[in-house]
Amino acid sequence: MVAVTAAGLAAGAALFAVDPNEPGHYPTCPFLATTGLYCPGCGALRGIHDLLHGDIAGALARNPMTVIAVPYLILAWFTWVLRTTGRPAPRSTSLPPWTIWLLLGAVVTFGVLRNLPGWDWLSPV
Repeated sequence: MVAVTAAGLAAGAALFAVDPNEPGHYPTCPFLATTGLYCPGCGALRGIHDLLHGDIAGALARNPMTVIAVPYLILAWFTWVLRTTGRPAPRSTSLPPWTIWLLLGAVVTFGVLRNLPGWDWLSPV
């Protein structure tokens, strides 16, 4: 648990310090490079960089799904920490199993919509 938390904090610190908008610092999305289409994660790195700097509007322009997902990922981390330390997690954090399929459907739909004409507002800026 400590190693995962430390790795996450180190990755966040690196992303805070090194701007992904500058070319050459991070690799290009392999899906975008091969197909010319945006994957559901395209723009997420720049979006998280913007969130770390407090620019919510910039993060929404890069990848709106990232802005929605980050609070849930933080909640999942807290729940995981509670469970691994032997304390019960709040009951409100338990979700029914079908929600993973709903999440998968939302991610696939987002990935398709951001590549359709007229849905350019979902494409990373």
